[in-house]
Amino acid sequence: MPVALFGFLKGGKAKEASPGRNGQADRGILVFENTGEVIQAEKLLKKNGWEIRVMGPPPEIRQGCDLVIEFPLMEELRILKVLEAERLSPLKAVPVIGPLLEPVNIFQLRDYGRYLMVRAANMKLTVEKKTGLIVNVSGGGCPDVPFLAASMVGRTLAEAPKPRDIGKTLCGYALQLAYEEVRRRCSA
Repeated sequence: MPVALFGFLKGGKAKEASPGRNGQADRGILVFENTGEVIQAEKLLKKNGWEIRVMGPPPEIRQGCDLVIEFPLMEELRILKVLEAERLSPLKAVPVIGPLLEPVNIFQLRDYGRYLMVRAANMKLTVEKKTGLIVNVSGGGCPDVPFLAASMVGRTLAEAPKPRDIGKTLCGYALQLAYEEVRRRCSA
């Protein structure tokens, strides 16, 4: 597994834009044709131990779908080999070498005092901060959004089903990202 082989990745997350040695990029972006490929690649890369993030593409390289995967650039060849073995070849892999190529965070947060709303792509999840009670699910335009909302609203984060377990669309995927971000923020 890459994490076991490379100690520098253990516990490390690709969170901040930072140049590597000699001012060179230490992160890259994988651009895919469609969202389904991004979701499959994310699952595969995380399963293999890589610390990656799904982000919005910078305008300068927007192509294919509206999501990209940020990855540790030193692992590019190994990552591409794993992806190609599963027939998930990206359209391109681009090093993040400046602010214009910086991927865009797909999360937007809104703190309403008692409530916290996290938007991931086109889906919004609102919870009561103190109790973790889900008070609203909205956004998207996928056919499973009403089902997702009915299954989650009125339950706590601990009780509610995970959107990835019950959703079948891009909206369900985006809601899962919002759900994970809310859990992370509410547990901190």
